[in-house]
Amino acid sequence: MSDAFFLSFNAMGQLAVRLADDTLHEGAVAVRAFPIAEPDHSISILNAEGKELVWIDDLASVSIVNREVIERALQMREFMPEILRLDGVNSFSTPSTWRVQTSRGPTEFVLKGEEDIKRLSTNTLIVADAHGVQFLIRDLPALDRHTRKLLDRFL
Repeated sequence: MSDAFFLSFNAMGQLAVRLADDTLHEGAVAVRAFPIAEPDHSISILNAEGKELVWIDDLASVSIVNREVIERALQMREFMPEILRLDGVNSFSTPSTWRVQTSRGPTEFVLKGEEDIKRLSTNTLIVADAHGVQFLIRDLPALDRHTRKLLDRFL
C-alpha cells in the first residue's frame, strides 16, 4: 500500500506531514469528520493554519505506518471516554455526582443539569460533566439493567 503522503511526529511531538511533492508541514492536526458514527472514515489532516492537506475516506486504505501515526494523533487530540456502567448517583435531582465505569477506568463527575445529557440518536448519548468533559454512551440498550434504570431518571 503506497500513500501519497508520509506522517510522523517531529522532535517536539507535533504531527508532521510530508506530501508527494516533498513539502513538509509540521504542526498538523488529524480530525475525524464523524467521530462517533464513523470513527474510521472521513478523516482530514490539516496544516497548522487549518487548511486540508490530506483527506482519508477509509482508515483501512492507508498504509500501516501512516495508520498508526493517525490513530496516535487522534488519541492525543480526542478525549471522550465511553460510559460502560453507571454504578450510582448521589441524587436524582441536579446537580448530582455520578460514579461510573468508563473505557478509561472508574471515575466520578458532577452532572449540572439534565440539559447536559444530549441524545445523538435513539441509542447514543453524550453526557457532559461540570468541567465540560464529554462522556459517550454508545449503545444505550446494551447497558446493564441497573445503569438503564438510573439513566431513565434523568432522561
